[in-house]
Amino acid sequence: MNIHHLNLGSFRAIDPTYQIPDEVGPGGVGGRPPSSETALSPAPVVCHAFLVETDSSGLVLVESGLGSIDVERPAEALEAEWLEMTEAVLAPGETAVRQVARLGHDPADVRHIVLTHLDVDHSGGLPDFPDAKVHVFEAERQAAYAEGPSRRYRPLHWAHGPKWATYGEGGEQWFGFEGVRELEGLPPEILLVPLGGHTAGHAGVAVRGDGDRWLLHAGDAYFYHREIDPDDHHGHPLLDILQNDSQVDEKQRLATHDRLRALVRDHADEVEVVSAHDPWEYARYVSTQRVPL
Repeated sequence: MNIHHLNLGSFRAIDPTYQIPDEVGPGGVGGRPPSSETALSPAPVVCHAFLVETDSSGLVLVESGLGSIDVERPAEALEAEWLEMTEAVLAPGETAVRQVARLGHDPADVRHIVLTHLDVDHSGGLPDFPDAKVHVFEAERQAAYAEGPSRRYRPLHWAHGPKWATYGEGGEQWFGFEGVRELEGLPPEILLVPLGGHTAGHAGVAVRGDGDRWLLHAGDAYFYHREIDPDDHHGHPLLDILQNDSQVDEKQRLATHDRLRALVRDHADEVEVVSAHDPWEYARYVSTQRVPL
């Protein structure tokens, strides 16, 4: 399966907490990004998403980022304090529907959207793909519907009535993670992995590409790559504020960090891990973070 890496929303720029010695070389170590000018410089926070080309299930979008409705109607779709805090760029060219078309695909061919959770910056693109089946844990869907309009959940993102495919208890083991689910209508190379703590039904999305190597999108299970560095883990002062403010279960979130560090330590040759918002992780997979016009 071919995996495209997309940025579906840029926000305020942040500084790294360290510089990478040149002797580390390409590829980095221990979950750190490769040595480059990008890694050494301030960078805008991103909404890292995947577009997966499958043989049998069409296009699969992992995360939907900020969508057309957010760009065109921000006062209605987004919360004013959230906009001020994040300094969201709201560029039309960063929406998934525009980027799918720019890659030469018909947006109607996006038949599935798999979400880590339903926070505002992960669900905004749903109305741009009204016919897609939307995969999420049922606990997350219930929490979003129960809370109503808030900084976290914006019901306008699902007012069109998505074709939900939700998942509860059960599932299998995957590299030590419990309750991992295969998804309706999708190949077993795409899995929903419980990664609790950030929201009521937060998940990661694992995709196995060519060569049997897995790529785990961990969503907001962590915000900064050094958090899951098994040798020298620490957070980012600004991103930690967001994490602590938005978590629903701190104990569970920190336990998820421990499991992700163990995954990086023990299975780095089989699984790569990325998060939703770290710009230096995103830079590993793309050569530019230019905001399209």
